[in-house]
Amino acid sequence: MDTAIPSSSSPRLSDLEEAEAWLFDLDNTLYPASCRLFDQVDRNITQFIMQYLSLDWQEAYKVQKTYFREHGTSMRGMMDNHGTDPAEYLDFVHKIDLTPIDANPAMDAALARLPGRKIIFTNGSVMHAEGIMEKLGIRDHFEAIYDIVASDYRPKPNPAVYDDLVQTHNLTPDRCVMIEDMARNLEPAAAMGMTCVWVSSENDWGREGAENDYVHHVVDDLTDWLAQITTN
Repeated sequence: MDTAIPSSSSPRLSDLEEAEAWLFDLDNTLYPASCRLFDQVDRNITQFIMQYLSLDWQEAYKVQKTYFREHGTSMRGMMDNHGTDPAEYLDFVHKIDLTPIDANPAMDAALARLPGRKIIFTNGSVMHAEGIMEKLGIRDHFEAIYDIVASDYRPKPNPAVYDDLVQTHNLTPDRCVMIEDMARNLEPAAAMGMTCVWVSSENDWGREGAENDYVHHVVDDLTDWLAQITTN
């Protein structure tokens, strides 16, 4: 189901067919949260913090979530507070089993029909994104991956990252659609004039901000929604 939510801010695309570029988040967006793939990443983050700071599991988990809330990502908190090497961190936490992800021919077909440029915009790494897109069978549709390294390790929703993305890829914000499972990450995009789509989540961190007017469309199933808007 797609539920449109009117915005009281700047004008939005009156027709999604007018979009020139589509910005897709990666985790729990291109694949359903039911794969529980990010649970593996979450556990790896706790394990990394345990080993790095010599903490037990519960203490490390508390640090992880505190840094996530205060710094945007746990990695940024580890960098700022402990001088952690981000490359070492990313390599450790993204060593996961991609078996739960199946090829998605319906999404592949919908993306092939979807006009406009397509870019991955993720707080993860290029390596992580490449693996997931290959499993889904949709890699060929995307011209670029703007990852946490490209953003100089500044995570969404830092507004400066969105500015850099737009400049790097020569985007026109009011002709962009951003799709994201974490509602709060849509706020800077909406402020720039982008049309914002929230892939609904059962997680508290995903729902945070979902009631605000920077969410313009709510989608239960991204594949079904893309199929619907490309088969009028």
